[in-house]
Amino acid sequence: MVDSTTRSRTGHMKNVVLITLITAVGGFLFGFDNGAISGSTGFLQERFGLGSGGIGWVTSCIIVGCIIGVVVAGRLSDLVGRKKVLLATAVVFLVGAVGEALAPNVDMLVAARMLVGIGIGIETTIAPLYIAEVAPSHLRGRMVSFNQLFNTVGNLVVFTVSALISRANSESWNVEHGWRYVFGVGVVPAVLFFCLLFIVPESPRWLIGHGREDLGRAVLRRINPTDRDADRQFDEIRATLGQEGGAGLRDLWAPRLRKALVIGFGVALFQQITGINAIFYYAPEVFKDAGLETNDALSSTVLIGVTLVLATLVSLWIVDRVGRRTLLLFGATGMTITLACTGLLFRAASPNPTLLLVFILGYVAVFAVSFGTVAYIIISEIFPSHVRGVAASVATFALWGGNYLVSQFFPVLVDHIGSSGTFFIFAGTSLVALVFTFSMVPETKNKTLEEVERELYGTGPALPATGTIPRQP
Repeated sequence: MVDSTTRSRTGHMKNVVLITLITAVGGFLFGFDNGAISGSTGFLQERFGLGSGGIGWVTSCIIVGCIIGVVVAGRLSDLVGRKKVLLATAVVFLVGAVGEALAPNVDMLVAARMLVGIGIGIETTIAPLYIAEVAPSHLRGRMVSFNQLFNTVGNLVVFTVSALISRANSESWNVEHGWRYVFGVGVVPAVLFFCLLFIVPESPRWLIGHGREDLGRAVLRRINPTDRDADRQFDEIRATLGQEGGAGLRDLWAPRLRKALVIGFGVALFQQITGINAIFYYAPEVFKDAGLETNDALSSTVLIGVTLVLATLVSLWIVDRVGRRTLLLFGATGMTITLACTGLLFRAASPNPTLLLVFILGYVAVFAVSFGTVAYIIISEIFPSHVRGVAASVATFALWGGNYLVSQFFPVLVDHIGSSGTFFIFAGTSLVALVFTFSMVPETKNKTLEEVERELYGTGPALPATGTIPRQP
């Protein structure tokens, strides 16, 4: 280990980046396992004779698991630590992927997908929180965004795998076997995630909060340029923890925390009910409704994956410069416009497939730049340390609750009111998200977690008028 006062800036940043990248492999698993259903829905409907309600349940059951995972994640990570929970999550991903690939009937497939969902729910709660707790303040948004970037890469990989398997084999083979291979590939990143996690340390804030101050200080010295910086951060964390009270769910309803809870809950909910997973899960079916053949529809889905990755890279590049609030306002506006255009397009007797692809890719791009990335950052930043795990669970619960509503009822809505009306509903919720963001969401860029906490709940210095973090009276 290099001595502190001579430790190079590059050296400590290598440690931070390594921790971030390893943790973000969980984000890849989230994207891969969550997107695996997209190229399989048509084959599963035929294989098991499912109607719109049945395929809606097979698709959305993973969300039930996510909600269970979210409920236990925060409390569990506060009790045993972030790293141990992430290790357990890797095992859950592994067992779930094997179960999906070998499922002999719908009930077993649903059970395996729920297990995978538990892994996703825990990962989406703990990984951004863990990264936020080790990243320097001026790069925290970018570092947390890596988890979402890996998520989109997971989407792209599984969309590509689905398209390649589908194109290489007959329709009847895909109905019987193709979807099993798509789910089974998820075993590989699960094993990799489990092995790599042994390299990363426990969160320094968790260690200090649980009385392991020497270990916490040692981790801080790995991720700070000098021992002096590490000791200053150590003192700040300990002072903040010393001012905090309990860590129960009841504490979240204290008046001083209520507004942050509304912000976290709202941003997470709007990330989902604006319809992104209707695109992720059902894109091939949407494109088929516009007249494309199965293989062309799956190829168009790969373009969605490419757009997700590129737009998330843009978000990762600008989020610490532009700020969280500005990106959310931009995203809500863009989603409202592109979703309304998609709804208008579906009012035609024969929707133009090229225009449909343009509007959907535009929607996916503005989502990925804004809500797709920033929601996780906001959730990881706005809650005080002593309730951060529990509060992140509550906010992420809203995220997956919204996901369940969309994935379960999208095919039902399309059956009853048509694609046009369904996309107009998503455009309306995007407009509400714009109003919510404008009136409620503060700016948190370039502040340490302790500064954000002090300014939200304490007596810190006042912030600029636009996008301020509200202070308690």
